[in-house]
Amino acid sequence: MIPASRDIVHGFVGRLGDAGVPMSAGFLDAARLVASELVTNALRHAPGPCRLTLTLVEDQVEIAVSDTGDGFPTFLPRDPLRVGRHGLEIVTRLCDEVITKPHAQGKTVYARLPLA
Repeated sequence: MIPASRDIVHGFVGRLGDAGVPMSAGFLDAARLVASELVTNALRHAPGPCRLTLTLVEDQVEIAVSDTGDGFPTFLPRDPLRVGRHGLEIVTRLCDEVITKPHAQGKTVYARLPLA
């Protein structure tokens, strides 16, 4: 699932480029990283399937991952000595906005990554 999420992002960003949507040189790598971190968290912390959705919203791409887990992501304080568990720290550094919304059977984490 995690490599597949990166492939889906790659295809989506390619279609944006084909449509003439301007983006920074590092956007593809950042988008792939954000998606893989969110999917990894969903697979690690939720009991059922997850869904990745990508949406162009003005000058950002919204990367949303829905899962069946009840627990919300835990945002840990920055700690360069901690080994692992830096995924959400990375996502929040790259994205302008990261929010979690509950729904009837789990939650969705939305991360908005600027194109430029």
